[in-house]
Amino acid sequence: MLTVNGRVRLSRHRYFARGIGSRTPLDSWLDRAGAGISHGVREMACRLNQASRGFAKAADNLARCAQLRLSRETLRELVEAEGKAARAAEQAGRLAPDWDAADCFVPDEGGRPTGQTRLYLGADGVMVPLVTQAEKDARRKKTRAKRQRRGRRCRPLPRARPGADQAFKEFKIVTLYDESAAHRLVVLTRGNSGQAGRLMRRAAGRVGLGRAHDRVAVVDGAEWIRRQLYEQSLPLDAVGLDFYHLAENVHKARRAVYGEADPKDEANPGNVWAARVLHAAKHEGFGGLDRELCSWLKALRGKAKRKAAMSLLCYVTEREEMVDYPGSLAKGRQIGSGPTESMCKAVTLRVKGVGMKWDGDNAEAVMTLEALDQSGAWEKYWCLTPHLAL
Repeated sequence: MLTVNGRVRLSRHRYFARGIGSRTPLDSWLDRAGAGISHGVREMACRLNQASRGFAKAADNLARCAQLRLSRETLRELVEAEGKAARAAEQAGRLAPDWDAADCFVPDEGGRPTGQTRLYLGADGVMVPLVTQAEKDARRKKTRAKRQRRGRRCRPLPRARPGADQAFKEFKIVTLYDESAAHRLVVLTRGNSGQAGRLMRRAAGRVGLGRAHDRVAVVDGAEWIRRQLYEQSLPLDAVGLDFYHLAENVHKARRAVYGEADPKDEANPGNVWAARVLHAAKHEGFGGLDRELCSWLKALRGKAKRKAAMSLLCYVTEREEMVDYPGSLAKGRQIGSGPTESMCKAVTLRVKGVGMKWDGDNAEAVMTLEALDQSGAWEKYWCLTPHLAL
């Protein structure tokens, strides 16, 4: 028996055979029983954190709903530790989806499954606010000055963690989903585009993308996404440009040429032109879109206007193979990346509150918990044993 800080703790021998290992069910039970914070409390804290504006609010909600009092800092450490454990479990393949391509049936007009299966792949980048090194240095200087004013000796400050070199960094989010988005897998990384590409390939393998009858990527046309789709040799039948992002670029050119206008004013020359261009893209594909833009460019006068028009034409030309909207619609495919965009919003909601700034790994941990929930793997994670003990 050991006594630590006035509390009695058990001291146990553990036996481990090299090359074989060991597993004693009683040890696992004793670990959970002796943990400072129970398994159920940890899950409840993580659930409340997802729906809170901050850790202090989550701690207050925990005290209100369950009469369990944790400090803001303890709850923060708990949630971030769980997020990192969930990420490690996901990377180790312990959180494989309970569905695959065979479950992703294409529905008929009545919503009934047909004999065909289809999977969509999406990817996007999101900006996350981080604590810079300059901010960390300023905080530490302020803390030291405050300690000196107290006039008594204090415990040494812990070693400072390095800060970010920029106030915002791009995190990469990858999604795989079926026609109705009832089956979906959401994964993320704060790494570079190469790491995001490997994440795409691994996620695609876990749901059996290659076994679906129809495999489609709908993305926003970012260069890093297009490059990774090619470099990772993903088994895709088509790569489509999100129609909303095409419309954004068309309206950007409209504002540069025709000026601002009320979107509801259908008689406005700029709105008329934009509607005609988008109609051509949707129903005639790249050929019709290219004709509209080329004839429009020839009629324009003025350096600034022609520059805006040329920029739009180059954007479309570089993505020629992605602008086959008539072919996609004829096959019943989606031409918008709405499911991916909605996951980007959901996964970053907790880390983008007013005044929030994060260390990169902690932001990734909190986002991982939301991605876990959106992927339908929440229960599976909390059933894993042995579980993390604080």
